[in-house]
Amino acid sequence: MNTQKVMDRDNKYIMHTYGRSPIVIERGEGMTAIDADGKRYLDFTSGIGVNALGYAHPAWLQAVTEQAARVQHTSNLYYTAPCGRLARRICHRTGLDRVFFGNSGAEANEGAIKCARKYSVDTYGEGRSKVITLVNSFHGRTLATLTATGQDVFHHDFGPFPGEFAYVPAGDFAALEAAADEHTCAVMMELVQGEGGVVALDPDYVHGVAEFCAAKDILLIVDEVQTGVGRTGKFLACENYHLRPDIVTLAKGLGGGLPIGAVVTTEKVASHMGPGSHGSTFGGNPVVCAGACAVLDTMDEEFMQNVNDCAAALWTGLRTLPHVQGVSGLGLMIGIQLDEGLKAAEVRTACEKQGLLVLTAKDRIRLLPPLILTEQDVKNALTILRKVLETA
Repeated sequence: MNTQKVMDRDNKYIMHTYGRSPIVIERGEGMTAIDADGKRYLDFTSGIGVNALGYAHPAWLQAVTEQAARVQHTSNLYYTAPCGRLARRICHRTGLDRVFFGNSGAEANEGAIKCARKYSVDTYGEGRSKVITLVNSFHGRTLATLTATGQDVFHHDFGPFPGEFAYVPAGDFAALEAAADEHTCAVMMELVQGEGGVVALDPDYVHGVAEFCAAKDILLIVDEVQTGVGRTGKFLACENYHLRPDIVTLAKGLGGGLPIGAVVTTEKVASHMGPGSHGSTFGGNPVVCAGACAVLDTMDEEFMQNVNDCAAALWTGLRTLPHVQGVSGLGLMIGIQLDEGLKAAEVRTACEKQGLLVLTAKDRIRLLPPLILTEQDVKNALTILRKVLETA
């Protein structure tokens, strides 16, 4: 089917909850997406940070297909080898102790909230259940994670919302200290606010929050759904901040293209989550876990060095482009602030016409390229961006 036929069918039968670009992605190879009409695009979106190894990476593809030929699903009533194998790799890479697997970032954040409240109830009794999050945060679109999201724009029309959430401005330690009362069980934050404009938190603020939480036995949850699995040049963004939270959530890049979410905790937290306390039908799916193991195995020291080298080259190049006021983020999670009057959505559309896929976040262009990019990919993306911005 050609592009128009696919779009027409989609528009007839799919709920119109997405503002899609008029592009039908039919297949992909590495850094390249290919549409239904054969046009090739340099993909600097990676499916919003999901395709960490790009399209059809050989190791990932082999792991997924071999596991699918063995068993595709069994449920968590039984053990499978890929599930435990992946959990062990995650614990070794993060320095944390236990993992719960789900299907998405929102589900992982829901699980983290439940873990924090369960720990608090078991330890202090009922009534200590408030979760503090940051203004401009984004934690998901289920009701609890939507409530945790500190952006009013996402809240319209979906109330009433679950109780016991509070919001404080990022970087304002006094506001957080004032909001944290005897009813508070957790503080939840992204170290780089992705949907909030790709803004990295100040390290001194993060350390202050961590010390405050530790002193009050308030659990610290770090949402690494977008920042985790190599995106910021370390396996976790926490490593850039020398931070060991009580709970970390992962998703997106972990599955390499298949749905997965993970709640990763200390033993202190995990010990309160016994049989029946939480569940997920597809959590720990063997095919997904096999693919995720391939993702982690691929991310060796040489791989991560390339991520950092390419990130440095990309940041340097972006700062030389016309109409760029500033560059924000961390590693290969990048926000581009444009001159006043330039609309990010229009720049994104112009990039698509030139064969480059990019994202937006608020008023910024957002780049989340696959972590397999090369120096030449960086140069090619910068060339297209320069061409687009010179004529903007």
